[in-house]
Amino acid sequence: MKNATARAHLRRAAWLACASSTALLLGGCAGSLLQSDAETPDIYRLGFATGIAATTASATSATSGLAIAVARPRAAPAIDTDRIAVRSAGNRFDYYSAARWAESAPQMLQQNLVSALSATAQFGGGVMTAPARVPTELLLDVELRRFEVVTAGADAASSGAAPVVLVQVQASLVDSRRAARVTSFVSEASVPATENRLSAVVAAFDRANAQVVSDIAARVQAAAAALPAQ
Repeated sequence: MKNATARAHLRRAAWLACASSTALLLGGCAGSLLQSDAETPDIYRLGFATGIAATTASATSATSGLAIAVARPRAAPAIDTDRIAVRSAGNRFDYYSAARWAESAPQMLQQNLVSALSATAQFGGGVMTAPARVPTELLLDVELRRFEVVTAGADAASSGAAPVVLVQVQASLVDSRRAARVTSFVSEASVPATENRLSAVVAAFDRANAQVVSDIAARVQAAAAALPAQ
């Protein structure tokens, strides 16, 4: 009886030791998963050209009752991301490790176009993102073709020269009432950064983005002004 009791105590002690070891191992794993030495990336958001309404107001005589929806731009996987893309010598694609866009590049462009077209005050029926909850007479179909930094060296860090920001967009205005394309065009901007620093690159992106968004809004406004309200 005493031997059986002793064996039971030994088994219990062994089980407790094993359980304690397992808990320590799991605790160590959990600690390594929850802790990270990686730096938090800087987050950037590009705005839209605030002067759109003033510079394009002369293109229209009155506010129309038309509504327009802006589709989310299509883009290649390399730029359909919130990472800031870099194209180096030899067409090598890479990304800045310590920086991100606030949203993916296509989504950010879509929001900028909606804001810019709203600022024109031309579309009395409203400016919306597609798919819209209510029918719209017009649809702006967009393809984001270029949204990147171009460097002369093997990568952004080793390139001594200031990089250049390229933004290129294919835009088509569609009259949904007639299922007809009203106009189609390419808008692009090439803006050199003032120096090979991330802050200068983002500033160049801001200027290039503003140029393209402003150009698209002006062309869409002019094309829509020639359409009948009904």
